[in-house]
Amino acid sequence: MRGKKIVLGITGSIAAYKACLIIREFVKKGAEVQVVITPAGKEFITPITLSALTKKPVISEFFSQRDGTWNSHVDLGLWADAMVIAPCTASTLGKMAGGVADNMLITTYLSMKAPVFVAPAMDLDMYAHPSTQQNLKTIQSYGNIIIEPQSGFLASGLEGKGRMEEPEVIVKTVEDYLNRDKDLKGKNIMITAGPTYEKIDPVRFIGNYSSGKMGFALAEECASRGADVTLIAGPVALTTKNCSIKRIDVESCEEMFVAAKENFKCADAAILCAAVADFRPEAIASTKIKREKDNLNITLAPTHDIAAALGEMKSANQTLVGFALETNNEEENAKGKLKRKNLDFIVLNSTRNEGTTFRSNDNKITIISENEYKEYAKKPKTEVARDIIDELVRKMKN
Repeated sequence: MRGKKIVLGITGSIAAYKACLIIREFVKKGAEVQVVITPAGKEFITPITLSALTKKPVISEFFSQRDGTWNSHVDLGLWADAMVIAPCTASTLGKMAGGVADNMLITTYLSMKAPVFVAPAMDLDMYAHPSTQQNLKTIQSYGNIIIEPQSGFLASGLEGKGRMEEPEVIVKTVEDYLNRDKDLKGKNIMITAGPTYEKIDPVRFIGNYSSGKMGFALAEECASRGADVTLIAGPVALTTKNCSIKRIDVESCEEMFVAAKENFKCADAAILCAAVADFRPEAIASTKIKREKDNLNITLAPTHDIAAALGEMKSANQTLVGFALETNNEEENAKGKLKRKNLDFIVLNSTRNEGTTFRSNDNKITIISENEYKEYAKKPKTEVARDIIDELVRKMKN
């Protein structure tokens, strides 16, 4: 942890006193700690105590003086190697999930480029409430790492799950994450993500429901493991967190095809996660097509098969990963695609698995290669990304 920079967020929980122990553990390991505390948090522990431990002024308000100086949440988001919110109350969870930026801690969180670790602390009924559980799922889908609370004696006098994890465990979790192997360091990984839009006229298109969440999660996972990532993204409403991700925005299959072929030349591996339209209108109207009495007939032509094209280009030292979204005969269709397109392995998912695939924060996959078949449980796409990249690393080493 020596030289690592940690932003420690403290919220209004009785467990706030344990933040002193978290700071002490980080400092003992050589880390630099900057505390950001909510106004409610200061009711439980004083900034003087925290400042004495960190050797830094505690940040709580946007404006610390009346002289025009202010605290920059953006600078903190760029400075840190990790952000830890411990303790994290139900209120703060809700604000994180909904992007309610009404205090310095939440604005710092929304600006954070580094991994965010969240250690909830609250009474058992609050923790078990459906809204709290949904907020936890939501922020986990954003890529945050949840450090689960433990069962034990609570401040209310009751006993149950909601007790913040012990400071030593929190620090060890962060340390293990930051020190994990950079097993893709020096590798160039190309990833396609999102849908493509194929124009009918200036205001209409043929497309699909892909949100790009899976592809973006894969890009973040690869970047966190040391890879140089080129993300070719169709039209999506997503942003990247890791500054090392090179993003190329495209709209049509044609644009994605050109970008993919060019960038695959220098890639060690490519993951084709995009939901590319299989057909496009043969002719694009130059003006908006008006409603008429007769039915509108649109003649469709096939688009480029990006996976097949890259499969033909692939050299012996390159790894190519595809995706198969199926509605029926899932395994058979995926195995056929694996062979036809010269893929090293294929990630299969199905529209029949409720609450997964398009627009969802979760996914349930099966990884299929020539001689292996691995099924995984339904989980957040950020965790699915780790499973896929673990398999990619294994294939690349072999």
